[in-house]
Amino acid sequence: MDNIAGRKSGLNWVVHISVALLVALWLFPTVGLFVSSFRTADQISASGWWSSMFASDQIIQMRTGGAEFATKEGDLWVVEGNLLQDDANSPGSGVTLGNFGVSSRDVSAYEIGTLAEFSDGEETLILNADGSYRYTSVEEPGRRGQRVFVAAEVPPEFTTANYSQVLFSGNSTDSMAKAFFNTLTVTIPATIIPIVVAAFAAYALAWMDFPGRALLIAIVVGLLVVPLQLALIPLLKLHLGIGIGKGYLGTWLAHTGFGLPLAIYLLRNYMVGLPRDIIENAKVDGATDFQIFTKIILPLSFPALASFAIFQFLWTWNDLLVAKVFLIDATGETTVMTNQIVELLGTRGGNWEILATAAFVSIAVPLAVFFAMQRYLVRGLLAGSVK
Repeated sequence: MDNIAGRKSGLNWVVHISVALLVALWLFPTVGLFVSSFRTADQISASGWWSSMFASDQIIQMRTGGAEFATKEGDLWVVEGNLLQDDANSPGSGVTLGNFGVSSRDVSAYEIGTLAEFSDGEETLILNADGSYRYTSVEEPGRRGQRVFVAAEVPPEFTTANYSQVLFSGNSTDSMAKAFFNTLTVTIPATIIPIVVAAFAAYALAWMDFPGRALLIAIVVGLLVVPLQLALIPLLKLHLGIGIGKGYLGTWLAHTGFGLPLAIYLLRNYMVGLPRDIIENAKVDGATDFQIFTKIILPLSFPALASFAIFQFLWTWNDLLVAKVFLIDATGETTVMTNQIVELLGTRGGNWEILATAAFVSIAVPLAVFFAMQRYLVRGLLAGSVK
């Protein structure tokens, strides 16, 4: 009685937990990248994305007013103001100030509200909890003012400035807008071309009788295991020899060649599993192979077409190697997003906080494509596996 059909397995909960863990492993990095893309550099460096909704402890460097804000009181120069209001580096309102210091070697030397004496007593500073301060000096203060390090509890902060910089910045080293459209220019044709070619080839290998068909199927299966790297240099030499190297056309053809074996194999397995009676009835009614292909096979093969389109789009969108080899451009006019992110890493070390934003912009389109077409993914991948 234990093997009665329809009885649930006792290990069903193990499957559910395993699936939940796999989903979490895939989802957490994406959520973390999304949250980090809206955080400031100080927030990112102070705490992880999982604590972004809570206040974080930070060491903030600010400056008092300089010589232009100083007034003379007897033998002393005095500067008064509010660090939370006057300084451009201030984290704003809602901040709880802790200890402070005037040297990076001891950033919490003094408690809030106490008198800090330094420079052999020639300078003093009192910093209050509301950010107001009084700085005195025997000598006239410098133009930039006194540097102050403050340990503060900063409330969570989110900003869209990172996206404005990445998407709309006029600086080519920061903006991803040009690279975004370049990537679309590469990806869309490199997805459509192999699907069109593979669909015709798959129909011929599935339903047309001609000499050498079995050998061609074996060659297609064999090409699935050929490493991409082996063909890069010979293919680049061929492209340069015929004048299509270092441009979009060469990149499209390269992606087409590398994607065709899987496309043909996947579509052929799906098409060969379609009902034979439909095709034979169409031939009896006088339909040509082209009419059968366009009016019967293609509509019925949409799940397999969509499945390969997802894979090809994701591979092409996330590709860096083929773009580096076949899309060489010193001016940056044809730079794709994966290469632009590498450039951000190499040239914009000071603006590292925009890397999370640039990375999320890069994965946003693949995520949208995957979720829009994922219902066809399993149907297409399992095509031809069960008779």
